Amino acid sequence: MGPVFERLPVPLSCHERAGPPMPEIGPYTLHTVDTGRFGLDGGAMFGIVPKPLWSQRIEPDEQNRIPLSMRCLLLIGDGRVVLIDTGIGDTFEDTKFQDIFAVDHSGATLEGSLAAHGVAPVDVTDVVLTHLHFDHAGGSTRRIDGEPAVAFPNATYHVQRRHWNWAADPNPKEEQSFRSDTFAPIEEAGQLNLVEGETTLLPHVDVSLVHGHTEAQQTVTVRDDETTLVYVADLLPTTHHLSPAWTMAYDVRPLRTIEEKGEFLEQAADSEWKLFFEHDPEVAVADVERTDRGVQVVNERSLDAL
Repeated sequence: MGPVFERLPVPLSCHERAGPPMPEIGPYTLHTVDTGRFGLDGGAMFGIVPKPLWSQRIEPDEQNRIPLSMRCLLLIGDGRVVLIDTGIGDTFEDTKFQDIFAVDHSGATLEGSLAAHGVAPVDVTDVVLTHLHFDHAGGSTRRIDGEPAVAFPNATYHVQRRHWNWAADPNPKEEQSFRSDTFAPIEEAGQLNLVEGETTLLPHVDVSLVHGHTEAQQTVTVRDDETTLVYVADLLPTTHHLSPAWTMAYDVRPLRTIEEKGEFLEQAADSEWKLFFEHDPEVAVADVERTDRGVQVVNERSLDAL
């Protein structure tokens, strides 16, 4: 473990602070953490789906990019401050990268959104990374004197072992999605916990594996006896990706994604799970239900209406 920085007391839960109450699951209050926006090619985001169809759902810009959120989830309670994914962060200093991906932090940043919830980087106890693509793990590090360093000096970072090894030796399709300066400092600082498969990671927090988008991506489930919320990450990047054919060209195993989506959505509908969407530009949380047209999204809303 690297040096321990002074940690402030765990932030007050939402019912002890000013403002509207936030939802609770188990010992945790839940908060949305907006880390900014970026853009990806709409054709790549929807694979074989023709542009006249997908552009009715999300309008592209003049470079064919669609706007995407980088919406992370914060859990506070039981002596923990848990952050799920970290967005792009600020380690990408070259303007070419920012221009290509339309990176926009004008409305929100990771550190600013955490501060709005009373959380400083030193307060975070756990960072759960669904996978190590730059738009999910980029905020895990930050630049100090021009060099990448861990952004959360007191946190344990939880990553699937199989995925860590996959990212460390990337295949040609994904090598541009993995940026070692966003995750190598975690191991160097001694703050890495390599997770072995599906497990209860923390009290009331489980992780499950899917392999279509990338090897050993972990979805994160926060649960108690009354409510189950699943952070679906890139299994379902937006609410428009539920249909089988609406699958990203970025996926390394698209047929596996179709199978995993189908199995997951049927279970989510039958079990009345609530889904948290990381990249949907408008919708944070939704339910799903079975219909004559397959499993469909219903009751789209913000997290505070959970």
